[in-house]
Amino acid sequence: MSTVPQLIRRYFALAGEPDSDAYLALFAPDAVVEDEGRTHEGIAAIRAWRQEVPLVSYEITDVTQTPEGTVVTVTITGDFPGSPFAGLRHRFEDYDDNQIRRLRIAP
Repeated sequence: MSTVPQLIRRYFALAGEPDSDAYLALFAPDAVVEDEGRTHEGIAAIRAWRQEVPLVSYEITDVTQTPEGTVVTVTITGDFPGSPFAGLRHRFEDYDDNQIRRLRIAP
């Protein structure tokens, strides 16, 4: 996991925790998250989206650097139908050392 940028490691460490403020602090004020075909723009929309999804645990199974950004493939486990689910990709398309600006989540 040393090839995973620190911000992305922190994302996965916080995404499975109930403290949404620390998680939301990872995003730029105008960040965009796409998940399940829906787009969430800005912190308020990302907060609302996060409140809708169940907390899950993440196991990183692959990390690939592409021209579009960093693609992290995970297996998620939690209280939802079809758990565990392998092969979910988190595409960090725009980020720096401090904040995520664009994230797409899809198989």
